[in-house]
Amino acid sequence: MAHLRKKLPCCPGDGELRYRGFRGPVHYEIQGEPSTLRPGPARLRGSLSATPEVAEDVFRAGEGLLTLESGTQFRITLLGHSAGSETAYFEMRI
Repeated sequence: MAHLRKKLPCCPGDGELRYRGFRGPVHYEIQGEPSTLRPGPARLRGSLSATPEVAEDVFRAGEGLLTLESGTQFRITLLGHSAGSETAYFEMRI
């Protein structure tokens, strides 16, 4: 019998992204509830939307700091981006 995986809630919002040489607004969607994230190996994945140039630049930087609407800050590691796309995919952990 197959195990069904619990579907994580989607937490969208508008926040601020910072990485080497950039600080500006972005829209994000996180799969899971960021407030439940605790120190350790657990992580949440998500995506951010900005201009195609910002999405590509943050992906090339490899990491950044995302401030959520609540004011909470998370370090993010970039996982993927398609050339010309406004979306970059990331992983966040504490």
